[in-house]
Amino acid sequence: MSPLQIVMIYKTLPSRMLAVHPWLMAELSGQVRYRFRSDDHEIQVSLEGEAEWVAERVGELGLEGVGWTMPVGEAVKATNLSEVSKSNSKKSNGRQKVVIDDTPLGDKPLDMGPTPDPSRIPIVRRPIGELNLQVEIDKIGVDGARKPDPIELMEMLDDTDEPLPAQGKMSVDPMAEAWLRELMEIVVRENGGTALRTEVIEEVASSKLGNRQGVELEVWLESLFSAGKLVKIHGGDAVGWGPSPRWLNGRI
Repeated sequence: MSPLQIVMIYKTLPSRMLAVHPWLMAELSGQVRYRFRSDDHEIQVSLEGEAEWVAERVGELGLEGVGWTMPVGEAVKATNLSEVSKSNSKKSNGRQKVVIDDTPLGDKPLDMGPTPDPSRIPIVRRPIGELNLQVEIDKIGVDGARKPDPIELMEMLDDTDEPLPAQGKMSVDPMAEAWLRELMEIVVRENGGTALRTEVIEEVASSKLGNRQGVELEVWLESLFSAGKLVKIHGGDAVGWGPSPRWLNGRI
């Protein structure tokens, strides 16, 4: 097979692309690959072979100073090596061909870290299905999520200062959206909840949401869901609405 592999859609190269830098190719040796592509002029060039031979072909095509040349099949020299790896790399040549060795490993590598100590790993055995999550949560003092009480939510929302209207062209009712965000923030941050049913939102905040009720409220919530501001949760006989994190933080 010829060492020349060229794929080129030829057009006349403009003179500004013919800068000559022959020393760039002279620094490389061995097998190299040269690539050049210009979408503006519909040109694609790929050359592979010995560095000297590729440099000659590049010169013949008038492509000195443009394109990219890289060695082929040579190991990449890493800079973040451990001391053991550095000492091993000094024994090898600067340019070493990549060879895949399928033979089994012999001696244990020197930089694998300390030997694992299984005795330091706690052993916990229990029959499948006997883990009581609530008991374990209580042991570490974490309060679980509780179902928000509509009356409590209504009182907390009434005690909240009037928010600034929501920003953005996608907002149909900026003030109602701002109040809904305040309600969702109370649910998430104070109660550890993730969503509220449509009926609960209507009961707690209908007066602050433009007196939307029933189908009108659900259509408005659906529009916020379509805009990526709410998440929609289907569960049983009811639909829940939760806040998108970005929307809750006021970024959308």
